[in-house]
Amino acid sequence: MQLIEYFDQLDKQLFLFLNQFHSPVSDAFMVFVTSRATWFPFYGIIIIYLFWKHKLYGLWPILGILLTILLADQFSASVCKPFFERLRPCHSPEIGHLVHTTVKGCGGQFGFVSSHAANTFGLATFLFLLLKNRMKYIWLIFLWSGLVSYSRIAVGVHYPGDIFFGAWSGVACGYIAYLVFRYGVKHYQITLFD
Repeated sequence: MQLIEYFDQLDKQLFLFLNQFHSPVSDAFMVFVTSRATWFPFYGIIIIYLFWKHKLYGLWPILGILLTILLADQFSASVCKPFFERLRPCHSPEIGHLVHTTVKGCGGQFGFVSSHAANTFGLATFLFLLLKNRMKYIWLIFLWSGLVSYSRIAVGVHYPGDIFFGAWSGVACGYIAYLVFRYGVKHYQITLFD
């Protein structure tokens, strides 16, 4: 148990270190980045691209994306958060008064693991596996995931550990969804992204 407490304290110290870097400009930018609505045009472009390249068959990768988000979001929000019950930094009686929070409210009571990190890294993993042979720079999508995930620390609602484990759970969910997608297109003999 002492090891878990040690890592918990280390995570809190790292959070306070990272959370202290702010200015009016960076605060506004991080609030913009962390908002789910900010990325709706990006998601729209992905959907348009898939239908443009593959007509109705573009529905298959979209179903894969939806499966990825469903797995990542449910695992983070419905399994991990109620199981671990780790308070968000902004709800912490120990360090809450030291947290620089720039979003209205603090979100739900518990934060382990980060749903933002799980969802964005899940989506990035699925799209990377889907498009790695067609788009040279698709790996850059992981930088987007990292930025969105880091914004959760900057706005004061997640510890680095929440982000780290959320990201890895998202990668796993994206990979599982990709395997299901590949099985589906092979089973129905649909040629996509080869």
